[in-house]
Amino acid sequence: MTRLLPKPLFVFLATLAFISISAASLVSLSPNVKAAQGDIVDVAKSAGQFNTLAAALEAADLVSTLQGDGPFTVFAPTDDAFAALPAGTVDSLLKPENRDQLISILTYHVVAGKVMAADVVNLTETATVNGRDVAISIVDGNVLINDATVVATDVEASNGVIHVVNKVILP
Repeated sequence: MTRLLPKPLFVFLATLAFISISAASLVSLSPNVKAAQGDIVDVAKSAGQFNTLAAALEAADLVSTLQGDGPFTVFAPTDDAFAALPAGTVDSLLKPENRDQLISILTYHVVAGKVMAADVVNLTETATVNGRDVAISIVDGNVLINDATVVATDVEASNGVIHVVNKVILP
């Protein structure tokens, strides 16, 4: 990609654009998410739009992990994101015999450490707890984690941060 701007100015403008997008996204997010306190699991549960994620974390026995010290960064799919999966997928993943596959998918949404929205301009990918990398890009003013759009950022929790995504990302 050819850059017409000097790198420091490009980085500054990209950061400013990302922060503007992030701020606009937070306005549309449920006020319960922004105002909630507690660990990542508590903040997600209190938001009311991550019920499927909470059920999946319980089925995978990952609740206590995400209530641990961290810090963690979680790309949290909404209930609508899970509902967009092919019919029967969620029910199948929640079955005990598919626990390993569910763990693989859920840990693909988690990064060790706290990665705030402003940090993304310096990243093109990041390693997940799953062991595989996710791609990070900005396309048409939207931040993407693989092919999932980040719709809200920097939802603080006592042990990390949540970025809300509109799709379930698959390893």
